[in-house]
Amino acid sequence: MTGIRIDHLHIRSTDAEAAAAFYRRAFAARETGRQSVPAGVRIMLDLDGLALFVESVPEGTPGVPTAPYRGLEHLGLAVDDLDAVVSDLAAKGIALEAPPSSPRPGVRIAFVKAPDGARVELVERM
Repeated sequence: MTGIRIDHLHIRSTDAEAAAAFYRRAFAARETGRQSVPAGVRIMLDLDGLALFVESVPEGTPGVPTAPYRGLEHLGLAVDDLDAVVSDLAAKGIALEAPPSSPRPGVRIAFVKAPDGARVELVERM
């Protein structure tokens, strides 16, 4: 099959402004636009070529269930130097879920808790 590629990742939040600010601060995502939506705003971000749509939902909207569950579990971001990224996040006050680990030879990972129960995995492949 041809002509298929990722267009965007859509994130829903009860506080879209704060969630978008997290991705800007943590991962240098750049705001590319805004749209009004029924519950508030959709903020479009560019995270190194990945379009993130961070959209308001009404208070009381159910959140992400506790893992494990079926469906999309996390966003994985490739990094060149996991230790440098972890240091940078720590300097910004962003904590990891646990210290970096190596689940198999040649791979180091760490997880960051993002707003609204989302998880971001940082992956260094050596």
